[in-house]
Amino acid sequence: MPAPLPVILSAHDPRWAQLAAERAERLKALGPLVEAVHHIGSTSVPGLTAKPIIDLLPVVSDLATLDERRSEVEALGYEWHGDYGIEGRRFCTCSDAAGARLANVHFFAANSPHVARHLAFRDYLRAHPAAARAYEREKRRASALHPDNSHDYTDEKAAFVKAMEGEALAWRERNRPLAK
Repeated sequence: MPAPLPVILSAHDPRWAQLAAERAERLKALGPLVEAVHHIGSTSVPGLTAKPIIDLLPVVSDLATLDERRSEVEALGYEWHGDYGIEGRRFCTCSDAAGARLANVHFFAANSPHVARHLAFRDYLRAHPAAARAYEREKRRASALHPDNSHDYTDEKAAFVKAMEGEALAWRERNRPLAK
């Protein structure tokens, strides 16, 4: 389990999108196993204050095959943490030489409901500035309570995130094009 990190919130940096794209491109070294790589989390929402850690969600065709290719993921500079408390996920982190976290990678199989949950949350925040501002206020509140422990910070804002995810999934469903 990765140790908790200090919670440092930064103003949105437009370079985060490019950093995410570069990391996503490197994950394509895994070939057709990786069907898509999505930039998720607060760094993926323009204007939103965030911890300056890029979150990526690679969608893979098969988790068992990914498990067999763990050494290839590690060779890309990632530390493997297994499901890290979420069934069906493979969580990996990347840090610089000084130990500063650069990226979190959340691998999920294409059929995982977690893919829809993460993408709906991201897209909802992008489409609803008032919701993004409310989330930013919650992040600031949680970081003020737990400035030195990213695990407690995440736990502190979990109920807010879960409620907003519910709104995001309902919004996504309402706005989904009708099948022909």
